[in-house]
Amino acid sequence: MGNTYGQGLEQTLARTEADAEATLKAANSLTRCLRRLRTAARVGDLREIHSSVDAADKAISALRQQFVNSKEGWDFDEQHYLAEGLYAQELIAKAQEIGLSIFERDDRLYSYPALLRISPSDRAVYIDRKREARIRPSVLVTRLKELQRKPPSFKPEALLEALHKAYTKAVAMRRRELIAPVVPLMDLYDLLTMLPGQARDYTKQEFARDVYLLHRSGVDTTRTGSRVSFPASTSTKTPSRTLSVITDTGEEKRYYGICFTQPARE
Repeated sequence: MGNTYGQGLEQTLARTEADAEATLKAANSLTRCLRRLRTAARVGDLREIHSSVDAADKAISALRQQFVNSKEGWDFDEQHYLAEGLYAQELIAKAQEIGLSIFERDDRLYSYPALLRISPSDRAVYIDRKREARIRPSVLVTRLKELQRKPPSFKPEALLEALHKAYTKAVAMRRRELIAPVVPLMDLYDLLTMLPGQARDYTKQEFARDVYLLHRSGVDTTRTGSRVSFPASTSTKTPSRTLSVITDTGEEKRYYGICFTQPARE
């Protein structure tokens, strides 16, 4: 590979786009020559046949050379670029140009409310588990900006009911008779992703993001009247059981426990 990343993916794609445009022009020139040849043969214009054949021969040579130039122009090691974090840096910089905030943490990018994962092997980006192959930085950040303008598809009520059901199960498994015990959110995540492959399809980062969106939504009461809260851990021994999420302002927010309380009976 000849590209040492003096140019980023955006510039390299722009150059390849221009090369493809030049190749198309060469192909159009050949097409015009062949149409002239066809017309000459149709009417029997012998002089034009010879002229068209010569012109087409030259056009074929020009097209072949232009295609070679286009092919050799794409010398970008995209898999390495994606894997080494260079693409993420370029994407963040491109987003800043249009006033879009993207935050990086671990192996994820947060562009509220979307969660992104770069997949070098697929040469793609996953936006909330949906594969997106159109990863030219200027194109992708525009797409993310559009997603921010759309009404959110997240349904806090559905997640709240699912958490309440898992919470009830977790409390029953502990055989506790305490009133409204605090259960680690990671315990509920383990329950929600018990089946093979579910933890891969619904990652801990996505769960943390959804908990944050629920908390931010203000929806806190189930259909049966149970009210949710998210108590913090007072122990220093639970970092592995703590969820961390990047908020829409770029700040880190941590969650540990969840608690449902029933309304007081009159």
